[in-house]
Amino acid sequence: MATTFATSNTLLGLYQPKSQAARVASAVAVAFAGALLITMAAKVNVPVWPVPVTLQSMAIAMIAGAFGFRMATATVGLYLAQGALGVPVFAGAFAGLPYLLGPTGGFLIGFLVMAAIIGWLADRGAMRNVFTGFTAMLAGNVVMFVLGFVWLLTMAGQAAWIDQSNALVSAFQGAVQPFIVWDIVKMAFAALTVAGGWSLLQRK
Repeated sequence: MATTFATSNTLLGLYQPKSQAARVASAVAVAFAGALLITMAAKVNVPVWPVPVTLQSMAIAMIAGAFGFRMATATVGLYLAQGALGVPVFAGAFAGLPYLLGPTGGFLIGFLVMAAIIGWLADRGAMRNVFTGFTAMLAGNVVMFVLGFVWLLTMAGQAAWIDQSNALVSAFQGAVQPFIVWDIVKMAFAALTVAGGWSLLQRK
């Protein structure tokens, strides 16, 4: 029985090759292509400290919505592995394990959890509708922010940009609050893109 890398409830699942070898080859190619897309999205950024504004979360939401749980987590996992090994895939000018464990580390790891949540819901048909797709993406995005915020708080004692007299509020204002509206817009665009793909298929 051939291994299934994506379900029929995802756009990727509709175009899987029939043979096992072709499926494996296409899965590897798709994962690398997705990691490249996330890298490109990371490089489109506004370099604010401590967390830059990028298009990464939008790219990951689109990938997870179109690929499903297995391929989304594999793609984001590949992206993070490349960065940990020193490949310059992150938003900053540097990479490597120290960067992954830096101020943005919680958000980077949160990307993997975000992809898993959105991909899992996509496997269950959430992306066929704009509203449910947007809700799923927003849920994954919120979890990513929570992980990133908690990570920053653990580093609060070492961060010069955090007001040590009120670390909780200072970290929230610096690393979460400025991005809320941006990410709502990005999740809406990602949901419209994936749901639009389903709409085109239905018309055909």
